[in-house]
Amino acid sequence: MGKSVNIKKGDTVKVIAGKDKGAEGKVIAVLRDEDRVIVEGVNRVKRHTKAINQGGRAGNTGGIITQEAPIHVSNVMLVAGKGVSRIGYKRVEVDKRRSDGSTYKAERSVRIARKTGEEV
Repeated sequence: MGKSVNIKKGDTVKVIAGKDKGAEGKVIAVLRDEDRVIVEGVNRVKRHTKAINQGGRAGNTGGIITQEAPIHVSNVMLVAGKGVSRIGYKRVEVDKRRSDGSTYKAERSVRIARKTGEEV
């Protein structure tokens, strides 16, 4: 099992290494067990698919489809503000509400941009 991945689905990231270096895109999926992410429009590969005509409507047509392949999480960096930044964590105190309406103080972990210190 790899280290924890600090990037989440929906984050905007910039590719910092590889053939798509400099490209920015939104994270479509995070493959946590493989330490990889799938980024929109980055690392596009052509897949040759075979036509399957089983079960009526569910059959797909064959041909060559282009889709995103996963890239390693170390090759992307989170876009925060004007540039990219590493990710840190900090604990902030928040007010939480119980079901009976009473409130209490609790701590919550939030992601911060290391460069600016702002919440992500």
